[in-house]
Amino acid sequence: MFTGIIIATGRVLSIEEKGGDLELGIDAAALDAARFGIGDSVSVQGVCLTVTRLEGTAFYADVSRETMATTTLGSLGRGSRVNLEPSLRAGDALGGHMVSGHVDAVGKLTAANQDGRSWRLEFELPAALMRFVAPKGSICIDGVSLTVNQVGGRLFDVNIIPHTSEVTTLGELVVGAGVNIEIDVIARYLDRLANFGKTEQ
Repeated sequence: MFTGIIIATGRVLSIEEKGGDLELGIDAAALDAARFGIGDSVSVQGVCLTVTRLEGTAFYADVSRETMATTTLGSLGRGSRVNLEPSLRAGDALGGHMVSGHVDAVGKLTAANQDGRSWRLEFELPAALMRFVAPKGSICIDGVSLTVNQVGGRLFDVNIIPHTSEVTTLGELVVGAGVNIEIDVIARYLDRLANFGKTEQ
């Protein structure tokens, strides 16, 4: 479990095919090495990965082809900057919202407009997921916990303050870019409870 508060960014060192899957190597020099070890979970661009080995300031994780195909991890190259967050520990501050690291869809940035000192970013999602997105609700974009401003059709927008632009990869996004989207887990369970049995009858 994560909070969507990015602790540091890292760089992709390697993407290597191994036994039909892929191994992703991440330079995490800016991340406190004491926060994770072999077998621990780390959020990489909002995707929960398991650390399989450590080498100096780098960690490695196996990534299935399914994950590469259904998230933006498949578009990463060597040198790509990625958002990093180690898993939540008992006693840690919950500054964002509860994030599982299970990406629901790849969304698309459709517009980026300056809004005071911030940037207002508009994203498009598959229609089936829009019922989970609510004004002033939480959403996770590339591992970053954000508050939704407005919702309409298949679009929603968020504001990115200067600090977030600087310390995460969101400041590097260009219109048309894909992003990993995870809807609010509470909204998911509330929807399931409200509709349980309706489709099974």
